[in-house]
Amino acid sequence: MGSSPLKAITTKAAPEPVGPYNQAVSAGGWLYCSGQIPLDPATGEMVGQGNIEAEIRQVLRNIKAVLLEAGTDTSRVVRTTIYLIDLNDFQIVNSIYAEVFGQGVSPARACVEVSALPKGSKVELDCIALLS
Repeated sequence: MGSSPLKAITTKAAPEPVGPYNQAVSAGGWLYCSGQIPLDPATGEMVGQGNIEAEIRQVLRNIKAVLLEAGTDTSRVVRTTIYLIDLNDFQIVNSIYAEVFGQGVSPARACVEVSALPKGSKVELDCIALLS
């Protein structure tokens, strides 16, 4: 059989998973990043205390750390999904998102309102990025 075509990506610069999954998995030249919520990787505590701006900034820091560990960056992200507890937060999230993903070719994206997120988070983001 040989080695697996799948590789788990983990970094201490992003929060440890809160369940039986990896921060990301690389496969076939692609990186599939699990959803990130606003956890501080050093303490495991939530950041922002419900402030959507602080929460999305931490989420984006966490995603960037996982991308970097895999050898890629936000310019290679091709798809994101944003999960919001309240779509009224969309404009704030969108403006901060644009600071990270607004240059060059912006990723394809979905943004949905959900009833709940882990640990009481107001926002979660996952992505798919090109590795090579």
